[in-house]
Amino acid sequence: MSQVEIGKKVPNFSGPATSDIDFKFSDYKGSAILLYFYPRDNTPGCTQEGKDFRDNYAAFESKGIKIFGLSRDSVRVHEGFKAKHEFPFDLIADKEETICNLFDVIKEKKLYGKVHMGIERSTFLINAKGVLVKEWRKVKVKEHIAQVLEAIETEL
Repeated sequence: MSQVEIGKKVPNFSGPATSDIDFKFSDYKGSAILLYFYPRDNTPGCTQEGKDFRDNYAAFESKGIKIFGLSRDSVRVHEGFKAKHEFPFDLIADKEETICNLFDVIKEKKLYGKVHMGIERSTFLINAKGVLVKEWRKVKVKEHIAQVLEAIETEL
C-alpha cells in the first residue's frame, strides 16, 4: 500500500545517490522534484527513459524542478549508467526497497513466463511544498516524456 497520495505531503525519505550525495528529501524543501522509478540500469527502456529526461532537462530546470531517477541498482552501477549517458541529474540507489515501498512501486511482474517482484515504471511530480501533485504508474516510455512535459506546465 502506497504511503503517498496525490494532494498530500510526501513523507521524508533518503538514500545513497550518485555524485557522492546522501539524498534526503527534506534537503529539497522549496524545490519541485520529479522522481522516476525504473526497473534496471543499462536496459533499453530504462536507458531511453533516462535519455528523454536528459534531452529535456532544460525544460525542467527552467521550472526549478530537480530530477532524480531511482532503481534497486547499486550506486556504483548507477555511476557508470549516469556517466555513459551523460545524465545531468542524480540516480538514487534503493537496494533495500525502502523508497520503492513508500511509493508502492514493487509489483508482481512476468518475464518469459516467470513471475518475479520488480519495480513498476512510475513517475511522481512533487511540488515545492512537498505535496504530490501528479503520478504516472505503468509508464510506457514512448509517450511518457510528452505527458510529463505537459504536466509541468499545468500542475506547478
